[in-house]
Amino acid sequence: MAGKVENSQVGVYLSLINSDKAALIDERLFIPKNWAEDRARCKAAGIPKEAMKFKTKPELALEMIDQKISDGIEFDWIGGDGLYGHNKALREGLERRGLFYVLDVHKDEKIFISSPMLTVPKPTNKRGRPSVKPRPNIDPLRIDIYTKQLKDEDWIVEKQIRKTHKGWKKLRVHTKTVWVQGKGQEVNPQTLVITQTMDGKKDTKYSFSNGKLEDYSPKEYAYFQIQRYWVERTFDDAKNELGMSDYQVRKWNGWHHHHALVLMAGLYLLQTKIENQQDIPLMSMRDARILVIIGLFGTPEEMEIRLGQMKNRHLKRQQDIDRRYKTHIET
Repeated sequence: MAGKVENSQVGVYLSLINSDKAALIDERLFIPKNWAEDRARCKAAGIPKEAMKFKTKPELALEMIDQKISDGIEFDWIGGDGLYGHNKALREGLERRGLFYVLDVHKDEKIFISSPMLTVPKPTNKRGRPSVKPRPNIDPLRIDIYTKQLKDEDWIVEKQIRKTHKGWKKLRVHTKTVWVQGKGQEVNPQTLVITQTMDGKKDTKYSFSNGKLEDYSPKEYAYFQIQRYWVERTFDDAKNELGMSDYQVRKWNGWHHHHALVLMAGLYLLQTKIENQQDIPLMSMRDARILVIIGLFGTPEEMEIRLGQMKNRHLKRQQDIDRRYKTHIET
């Protein structure tokens, strides 16, 4: 899930990922609150009456997830960036649906590293109304501060989390059961997943999961987290190869029609890549787009020339990838 701003319009998108294959499969146009409350403005933009209601981005994300489940789409877990991981209503909504998630959160997210007791504080003076809301007996801690307190032995080094074109993805991983304040005053357990890159500048990522600590290994939790990389790739491909951001529309139908074409084109090119995987395993979305264009408007001779150039280029690329993996194994 991700919210993107293109041409001053905000969309919420849903991606489906299988290993290194990913595609955008749904979208929603975010309607700002001041728009939703202005019926004349909505009507002028062609927004249907049933859509003239303000919904947050996480609410739109849950709506799409419910729709895909109703459509029979199957998946193992749900990922999302910090905007969605931070949203307590979304996390609780996924929990109520019995859906497993690993959602990124921001570094200033607060956690309890032990289960707090909730008690109603005693009044300290006679002025004002006494508090009736229970409060935790210990103070929460920011995730980034907690991370700085970790020792080397608190981390596990995982050298083969996911294959990349530069060799195996290698990360330091830390997982721990923590407690997080819910939408109300309740405190809920979460599995905290922290990963750090080990080459150059330490890039640290944080995630919350409703899976229990013992359900998956640190390596598996790290894999769930880093698979969001392919979501970003789908946006890059959609913008650079499919014209996702190349539009100027001011109407509801125009926006959705444009994105429907982009999503369908993305699925078609992904299918083209899969069909050619045996002969051209490194085929990119750009390669697939060029082959489709030549197939439609070129000659068989032009197709043979392009395929030959592509295979030669990919052979050199594969040799470079193999060298990187050999270096990783030796080190």
